[in-house]
Amino acid sequence: QVHLVESGGGLVQAGGSLRLSCSASVSIRSLNVMGWYRQAPGQQRELLATVTGNGRTNYADSVKGRFTISRDIPDNTIDLQMNSLKPEDTAVYYCNARTLSSMNSWGQGTQVTVSS
Repeated sequence: QVHLVESGGGLVQAGGSLRLSCSASVSIRSLNVMGWYRQAPGQQRELLATVTGNGRTNYADSVKGRFTISRDIPDNTIDLQMNSLKPEDTAVYYCNARTLSSMNSWGQGTQVTVSS
């Protein structure tokens, strides 16, 4: 089991930016893929962005061009830079890690609220 801790959520006005960070308890090089998801009240959890062990990134259409996923290998962290935030980006944001044996781990989540 990989222990994940998110940080960086908060309240921001529409058009603003936030940067989320996720710290992993293992070397992120050893993980198959890491990613960021979000879940708004009454909605399903939505995949936003992923980064594979070899650094390949992928984004959901809803955040492409506004959000950027990155990783810091020595610190075993991944970040999500979120720009041009909209009220509809309001949700709890979760970090996810999947090992080579397909074991999934989740962080506790961090609240992002975008005011109009």
